[in-house]
Amino acid sequence: MLVVIAIFGCTPKKDTIQPVNQNATAEARNLLDFLYSVKGRYTLTGQHNFPSSGSKYNEIAYRITGKYPVIWGCDFSFNVMGDSARNFHHCGPLNLSNPLDSFYFHGISPGEIRSRMIDEAKNLYARGHIITLMWHHCPPQFGDSCDGSKVWAMENRPTPAEWDSLVTEGTKMNTLWKKQADGIAEYLKQLQDAKVPVLWRPYHEMNGVWFWWCNQKGENGFPRLWKMMYHYFTDVHKLNNLIWVWNTNAPRDIPGDEAWPYDQFYPGGEYVDILAADVYRRDYKQSHHDDLMKLANGKLIALGEIGQVPTVDHLNAQPDWSWFMTWGYFVDKYNDSTDVKAIYNHPAALTLDEIEFKNGYWKVK
Repeated sequence: MLVVIAIFGCTPKKDTIQPVNQNATAEARNLLDFLYSVKGRYTLTGQHNFPSSGSKYNEIAYRITGKYPVIWGCDFSFNVMGDSARNFHHCGPLNLSNPLDSFYFHGISPGEIRSRMIDEAKNLYARGHIITLMWHHCPPQFGDSCDGSKVWAMENRPTPAEWDSLVTEGTKMNTLWKKQADGIAEYLKQLQDAKVPVLWRPYHEMNGVWFWWCNQKGENGFPRLWKMMYHYFTDVHKLNNLIWVWNTNAPRDIPGDEAWPYDQFYPGGEYVDILAADVYRRDYKQSHHDDLMKLANGKLIALGEIGQVPTVDHLNAQPDWSWFMTWGYFVDKYNDSTDVKAIYNHPAALTLDEIEFKNGYWKVK
C-alpha cells in the first residue's frame, strides 16, 4: 500500500511504501523512510568490506576521495576448503586472508570473525553509516565449510528434486538449511538488540548461472527459497530489523556467464522492500535501470554491488539508484582514482559528511 507522508522542515515531501514486514522496528522504518526521502534526488555512496578486515576499504575510499561512503557492506561468508581455495579468495572467505593480500589461512574461527563483523557494524552505525549484509554460503549439507566450487556450482546446481527438497518443510535438506539459517539469525538478533537496522540482501545474483542458488526460474524456483527465508527469519526468529533487498545481476548474454531477465526470479512485492542489481564491467545499460524500475512498481532500486564506479553521465541518466556499493578491492585495484573522486564529488552522490544522523534518524544536511 502506498502511503503519502508529509514531512516538514528541511526534508521534502515524499511517497513512502511501508516495509513488507508489518512488525518492522522503528529503526528499520526510519532507514526506509530516509531512503525514500532522497529517492530520485540522491544516490548514496557505498563500499563492501570483508569480514576479516573490518573497514579497510572504507578507509581506502577515504584515502582516495577525502570522504567516507555512507553504506558499509559485509558478508557472513563461509569457510573455504580444499586445494582450490585460492580460486575463491576474491569473495573473502572467513578463514582466508584479505583478497589480493598474500594468500594464507589465518586460523580464526568463523564465530570470532562474525562477532568482529557485528561489532564493527554497531560501531559504524553509531557514526551514521548504513549497514548492508549478505551471505555467500555453502549448500545446506555442508554447513559453514565447503570447497568453493560448491558455492560457485555452475552447472552442478541442485536438481529439481533436490531444490524441491530444500524448500519443502520437514525434509532432511530443509532441516539442514534451518540449522545454517539459525546460526546467521543469532548474529542478526545481536544487531536488532542494539537497534541497528540492516539492508539484508541474501542469495544475490540469483538470475545468473554461477551460485548453487542461481538459475531456478519461475514460481517454483528461486521465489520459494526467498519466501522460505523471509518467513523463517520474520515469523520464527522475529527479526524485525531487516529491510529485505532482493539483489539480482544486471541481465547479460555472455555465454557461460548469463544473467536472465529480472522478472523470472521475482518473489513478489509483498516479500521485497528494495530491488537491486549488480553491475560489473561498467555495464550500466539504461535497460538495467529502467527494467528494474518497472518491476519495482514504486519501490526503491539500488546497485547492490558494482565493480567500476558509474560515471557522472551514468548517474545523471539513471537517477533512481538509491545507492551503489563498490566491491572490496575494486575501489583502488580496478578503478582509476580520478573516476572514484568524480563520482564521490557528484552533487547527487551523498557521502557521510553530507548526512546528519541523530537518535536513529538520517537526513541530508
